[in-house]
Amino acid sequence: MLGSFLVAENFVMIAEQVLVLFILIAVGFICGKKGLLTDSSSKHITDIVLYVVTPCVMITAFQREFSFELLGKIAIATLCASLIIAGSILLSKLLFRDKNESRKKVLQFSVIFSNCGFMSLPLQKAILGNDGWFYGSIFVAVFNVFVWTYGLVSMSGDKKQLSIKKLAFNPGVAGVIIALILFVCKIDLPYIISQPIEYLSALNTPLPMLVIGFYLSQANFKKAFTDLGTYAATAIRLVAIPFVAAIIMSLCGIDKTITVAFIIASSAPTAATTTMFAAKYNRDVELSVSAVTMTTLISIVTMPLVVAFSQVI
Repeated sequence: MLGSFLVAENFVMIAEQVLVLFILIAVGFICGKKGLLTDSSSKHITDIVLYVVTPCVMITAFQREFSFELLGKIAIATLCASLIIAGSILLSKLLFRDKNESRKKVLQFSVIFSNCGFMSLPLQKAILGNDGWFYGSIFVAVFNVFVWTYGLVSMSGDKKQLSIKKLAFNPGVAGVIIALILFVCKIDLPYIISQPIEYLSALNTPLPMLVIGFYLSQANFKKAFTDLGTYAATAIRLVAIPFVAAIIMSLCGIDKTITVAFIIASSAPTAATTTMFAAKYNRDVELSVSAVTMTTLISIVTMPLVVAFSQVI
């Protein structure tokens, strides 16, 4: 009886936080429909989030007292994030073998890569506090490494696209490198520097939600909900991967905060990067938009369920 009550209580709390994000998304949707947000302005906002806000989030998250115990947890978290994404790659290859190469690549990519930066970090902060933000930042860093290595080669079909320079200067990766140096060297930023960084970090909740809302305002909902492949990708992305990850991490005795933070990250909808890469490398762009649209809309129901489950197992 008590267990059922806790599950219900956790579900309501998480649902409230998810609903807050979707209200912000709705504002972006309305702004898109009214022309207050345009394709050009949304791209500029995305650049601000990627190149300014994300590194600030990483630095803020890692501004904590150094300890070897915490360093060990960082190593465990990095390994867990890597295994979750590697497992997603394996699952996508086993399940999606479409003869249409363009379609296959998009469906695989949509299953592997979640919107762990835009959607997850605000939720991790709201539910788990600064620790959630901390571990969420580690997941985002690992995500970026996989996106700009495996993801890039998979979508482009060209190993020559791999670039150490691109990886090193990726804002998410660069932000974590700077944050780790400050953390390991026990450097506390002075107030005059840390405070502006914290203010910029706070933009990580509203700005990405407005951008997601704008893209939804431009989406073809009828097409998104008539493609069977999109339904399969949605079920795997939002339910199968996070549920399996939650069970395995729980059985392995992984720290509860790391587990919940990573289940939030792995239960997030398909990354908007899917559409960006599909457009750049001439893959099925319409299918990618359908996957992002469907997973984003359905995640309002699945995320609270999956995350509540991860908190009680």
